[in-house]
Amino acid sequence: MLKRHIIIITFVIASIFYWQSLPTPLFDKSVSTVMLDRNNQLLSAHIAADEQWRFPTINQVPEKFKQAILTFEDKRFEYHPGVDPIAMARALYLNISNGRTVSGGSTISMQVIRLARDNPPRTLWEKLKEVILATRLEFSYSKADILALYASNAPYGGNVVGLEAASWRYFGRTPEHLSWAETATLAVLPNSPALIHPGRNRQRLKEKRDALLATLHDNETLTELEYKLAVLEPLPIKPKRIPHYAPHLLATLMQENASPRIQTTLLKNEQVKIEQLMLQHAEYLALRDIHNLAALVVDNETFEVIAYVGNSQYGKWSERGHAVDIVHRPRSSGSILKPLLFARMIQSGEILPDTLVADLPTQYSGYMPENYDREYRGAVPAKQALARSLNVPAVRMLRQHGVSRFYNYLQQAGMRTLSRPADDYGLTLILGGAEANLWDMATIYANLANTAKQDRYELETHDKKLRVNANEEISDGNLSQFSPATAWLTMKALMEVSRPGAENHWREFTSSRRVAWKTGTSFGLRDAWSIGSDTRYTVAVWVGNASGEGIAGLTGVSSAAPIMFDIFNKLDKPEQDFQAPLHLMRRVQICKDNGYLTTANCPSKEVWIPRESHFQKTSPHHRYVHLDQNRQWQVNSRCESVHNMKHMSWFELPPGQAYYYKQSHSQYRPLPKLRPDCRTSIVANQQHGPIDILYPLPGTRIYIPTDLARQKSRTVFEAVHRQTSATLFWHLDEKYLGVTENFHNLALNITPGKHTLTLVDENGFRVTRRFEVLGQE
Repeated sequence: MLKRHIIIITFVIASIFYWQSLPTPLFDKSVSTVMLDRNNQLLSAHIAADEQWRFPTINQVPEKFKQAILTFEDKRFEYHPGVDPIAMARALYLNISNGRTVSGGSTISMQVIRLARDNPPRTLWEKLKEVILATRLEFSYSKADILALYASNAPYGGNVVGLEAASWRYFGRTPEHLSWAETATLAVLPNSPALIHPGRNRQRLKEKRDALLATLHDNETLTELEYKLAVLEPLPIKPKRIPHYAPHLLATLMQENASPRIQTTLLKNEQVKIEQLMLQHAEYLALRDIHNLAALVVDNETFEVIAYVGNSQYGKWSERGHAVDIVHRPRSSGSILKPLLFARMIQSGEILPDTLVADLPTQYSGYMPENYDREYRGAVPAKQALARSLNVPAVRMLRQHGVSRFYNYLQQAGMRTLSRPADDYGLTLILGGAEANLWDMATIYANLANTAKQDRYELETHDKKLRVNANEEISDGNLSQFSPATAWLTMKALMEVSRPGAENHWREFTSSRRVAWKTGTSFGLRDAWSIGSDTRYTVAVWVGNASGEGIAGLTGVSSAAPIMFDIFNKLDKPEQDFQAPLHLMRRVQICKDNGYLTTANCPSKEVWIPRESHFQKTSPHHRYVHLDQNRQWQVNSRCESVHNMKHMSWFELPPGQAYYYKQSHSQYRPLPKLRPDCRTSIVANQQHGPIDILYPLPGTRIYIPTDLARQKSRTVFEAVHRQTSATLFWHLDEKYLGVTENFHNLALNITPGKHTLTLVDENGFRVTRRFEVLGQE
């Protein structure tokens, strides 16, 4: 009885040891991080920590390799329990007959155990361990899993481990796309991995490969033709480089993703083409001391990133910051937020695309924006201000809309780089006072393009987020988006932006791609942006120096836009362009010359606006005027009979706007003067006074230095009058200064302190302006 209990206990203990004998995990070596495109094509890989090209374990081996490896290594693999007694008996006989070890008789299961145990010495004791562990392996893994473990961990010469790494290293393709000859080469190689060494043992390797091919032909796996063609294929000459595309993306995803096998949304063909294109531009830009550039290509329908270039010249000239992934780095936004403000104001009913926006010297609390060309146009339609990227109208529009409102929208839309309160940015928010990154901007522009294609408008639509890791779930934001009509009007305005170089002639060709695009250039010429969309893709490009160094001539138009259009030319053209969602729009009558809703006083035209727009502003620039019979003078009922008057509508801008507006609009006519005999009855209800002070602006704080001769400098004050021949009388703090005619400029030497400037014309019209002089030296 005791003996029986001892036997049972011994059996139980042995069973426990047997069951727990298998290492967990079976393989614990570091593996390479592998990045694939959406079609499982290898884009890039990072070598394992032990400097081995050891790709993650594959789930299943290709059928060709399975047939080749089982034919070569383990014919009865599918049937034995981990050990093949027939193979072991044969090996024992051969080894005794030859007086040395010529065959091991190991099954693939035994070889998996041996690989997992780091190839211990080939002793009888170790062989016994392999036998026991191989049978244990069969209890925990399926035959397919065991074969995959072998293929993933077998040695392939040098620092190459596993079938997948070997396939790319020696043939530049996935294992599934190897020929029979290439598959046979990789099937025999783990048995003698040293044979792959270039220039050595090549004949021996070929003999082993061809012998396997002959066996596959004999067992009718290969046809006669397949066999003859296979044996003619040469062996690989030398190892190939592992693909190295989108390396910055790989580095970024490795920080965010613990998985060693990362599948992305990229398309390898597009990635390769665009990387080559970016390299060409990088070489040219380097001659101008511009060393970094980045680009994203986004599918506007799925919001998947199909091409990702994080920087140029990766791995070279490390002092130039080429290892930095610029796509996620915050940079000054320049003017790329202007289309979003335009769309917000259209959506909220504050403007229409044709509404005139003032463009003249402007100052708010000491902040004085300037247009890029340092010129003013007096007044310009909002859509033209956007297409020409005018700074002064943009600042005025932001002040009208509200900095906080726009700031909140940008945050909700996914601009994650706004790290300070809205008031800290102020009106500079629209001109590059805030930082943005390429990822967030591509997201927002792709959403705008996608919305412009929609055929219905839901009040609770959501912004979609970009996706580059195919394993991530698609998620939505929480922002109520623009209506399709608003988005389409914005796209339409952005299509009018003048293109650079040869692209400027795109309208002359019916086959041209219609792109809605915008550039941005940061203060100090440190960042150049260009972002554009057609109905299918959004392309976002940034150019500059990672160090933040400004470079003369670095602008969005000259540096980033040519790259963006070259990228578009590498992409498939969409089947159709943006179409106006007329069923989501309504027609209104607006004044032709200022874009406000028509009154009885202005020539009008019909335009389409968003159906939900509540824009209700009628024209402030048109009024009926009373003229004499010859239409040379203004008159009124006190100096002219009504039946002798001519009544007509007149387009009249405020004097400051009119001063600049008429310089580029020859058709603009100033209002005729009041006839001399009518001046005693000055029209008190004129919409705008005839005088405007161009400098100083309201609330200006002036600093007056001394010149090189230590003489006090003078400040030139400037005013305009609606009538060019008018006379103006100047007063400072109620003291008379002088008179000007035609051109109203006066150089003044003013003491520090607060002052009031007053101008009066010969008809008694007056205007005052308060300002402060900070000091003199």
